[in-house]
Amino acid sequence: MLSPLLFILCSVPQQGGRIVSPEVHPDRTVTFRLRAPNAQRVDLSIEGSASALMVKDENGVWSFTTKAMTPDIYGYSFSVDGTATLDPNNIEVKPNLFWASNMVTVPGNPPEVWEVQNVPHGKLHRHFYRSEVVGDQRDYFVYTPPGYSASGPKLPVLVLLHGYSDTAVGWTEVGKAHVILDNLIAQKKAKPMLVVMTLGYGVPDFSNPGTAGYRKPLDFRRSYAGYRDALFKEVLPTVEKDYRVQPGKASRAIAGLSMGGSESLLVGLNALDRFAYVGSFSAGGLVQSHDANFPGLKAEEANKLKLLYVRCGTDDGLIGANRGLRDWLVGKGVKLEYGETGGGHVWMLWRRNLAEFAGRLFQ
Repeated sequence: MLSPLLFILCSVPQQGGRIVSPEVHPDRTVTFRLRAPNAQRVDLSIEGSASALMVKDENGVWSFTTKAMTPDIYGYSFSVDGTATLDPNNIEVKPNLFWASNMVTVPGNPPEVWEVQNVPHGKLHRHFYRSEVVGDQRDYFVYTPPGYSASGPKLPVLVLLHGYSDTAVGWTEVGKAHVILDNLIAQKKAKPMLVVMTLGYGVPDFSNPGTAGYRKPLDFRRSYAGYRDALFKEVLPTVEKDYRVQPGKASRAIAGLSMGGSESLLVGLNALDRFAYVGSFSAGGLVQSHDANFPGLKAEEANKLKLLYVRCGTDDGLIGANRGLRDWLVGKGVKLEYGETGGGHVWMLWRRNLAEFAGRLFQ
């Protein structure tokens, strides 16, 4: 999916003495720079690509320029003598509980769907509350589309879940879900909808570094159950009270990436009376057998879904698990839209998945 990286040593532009990094060139190549005069080795890691060795000039500035890159938003970080390091010259930070990194946008022409465009914009509302179900303080976001008002028409709801090591800001800060919806709605490629972006952990401290909770079947089952109960008992009832929401399962969708993809399947396929659309992007974390994950799932009920959407990248380590899920569902006679694309376990796929999935909802 991505062009390979190519080393080109180049001059270092200065702006008031400050190093420019990253510098996106008109030909879609990108130059990264870091001043580290005492370092012995500096490597550059870009989301979706192999790491690259940077080269130091006489001023102690390390640099690397890529080949032309596909328009997208890329996470990246430096490794200075083996220690992961943020780019001090870039204020765009990719939030994550485990892996700190920066972000750089390689723009498209015309702009890509995740790029801010000259269209009407919706609003993001952040809610904080204490979850009695989980036993902690947490937050969730609600996107309201352009033109939404407390006296306007009622709207359908998409519940959108992040992955393991993300927080509730993942789909806005990195996934640009609100920007994608703004652009799709303006282009009449998606219906106006509310998007509820929750914290996807159902037990306190599930995502602490070193716990690897998602790899422990018991911990994952507990987290999933807590998330489901918090969603059904706390988040959705509050959203339905505070916002103009269409009632009924035909106006409900749930989707997510990685851990959130598994949670979307576990919630949606085990609550067919609540959702008409279920989406999974690179699902990871289905730690039990599918018979145990989806007890009593019957094709005649599952096939009443308007859309069961499953996607994964062919270079993703989870591709085998996703193919296994597909085969199990097909074997039970469940209809789904399954697709594979090039690429690994990366946001570049998930933004595209969301744009495609959102355009299919509530038609």
